[in-house]
Amino acid sequence: MKAIALDDYGDADVLRLRELPDPPVGPDVVRIKTRAAGLNPVDYKIRQGYLRDAIPHHTPLIPGWDVAGVVESVGPAVTRFAAGDEVMAYARKDTVQHGTYAELVSVAETAVAHKPAALSFPQAGGLPLAGLTALQALTAVDAGPGDTVLVHAASGGVGHLAVQIARALGATRVFGTASPANHDFLRGLGCEPLEYGDDLPERLAAAAGGDGRVDAALDFVGGDALTQSPRLVRSPARHVSVVDPRAKDQDGRYVFVRPSGAELELLAGLADSGRLRLEVEREFPLAQAAHAQQVLEKGHVRGKLVLTVGG
Repeated sequence: MKAIALDDYGDADVLRLRELPDPPVGPDVVRIKTRAAGLNPVDYKIRQGYLRDAIPHHTPLIPGWDVAGVVESVGPAVTRFAAGDEVMAYARKDTVQHGTYAELVSVAETAVAHKPAALSFPQAGGLPLAGLTALQALTAVDAGPGDTVLVHAASGGVGHLAVQIARALGATRVFGTASPANHDFLRGLGCEPLEYGDDLPERLAAAAGGDGRVDAALDFVGGDALTQSPRLVRSPARHVSVVDPRAKDQDGRYVFVRPSGAELELLAGLADSGRLRLEVEREFPLAQAAHAQQVLEKGHVRGKLVLTVGG
């Protein structure tokens, strides 16, 4: 199969399109013919070698943890999927080597979900990691009916999904930080936009009214958001970061997203019911993965960047 892989860590030019062996199909494994693979900041951090002390790495290393495509084959113990099914998965494994920037991807059945009919393959390919991160962060702070929620970096890949999922869970108001250029985009998702800045607590207080605080705050950017969040929530236990574990030192929560086919099925249901859409800012062919990572590293992406594979 064709895949993007690296043998050494470094800048984006270490990524090369090459021919590699097809991944195996274990007893409880689904092998997917890739149609799209979402890009995430963790991809370039892996390329730079930042996670080598946290997760075992092996080369040649194929990056990528998001995939959408068509089931090519299944192991004998698989019961929920068959060849020809359209699926998606958050394909993180216990080691980093066999990622999703490839024509074929093998994933444990428990991490796979059916692709929602309402989403294209590029949209479904960008959903798993970001969507699960948003959902698990909201779950960590028990966001639900009647809540007022603040989403930091609300126009990004995770943030714009968190806004919609919060509304689907019953939040009555959702505030989101973003640059002014993305405020109309957020309003279209049912979010009340706020600019970043040192005076965010004062501006949030003016917008929210009452005691000027929210029920839950989600940090998807780090930095000032982590510093500000404990002051913006009524209870420190209801702020969560997916960026910085130091949120736990502030009596908050830290989430490192876990694969879950069941939760992906829930997100698929939201998409098919019209309550969740995914913004794809740009698509790149697989061969342009290095350039796509460079674009992602520059930041200011609205929604997701996605690699397309085959057709």
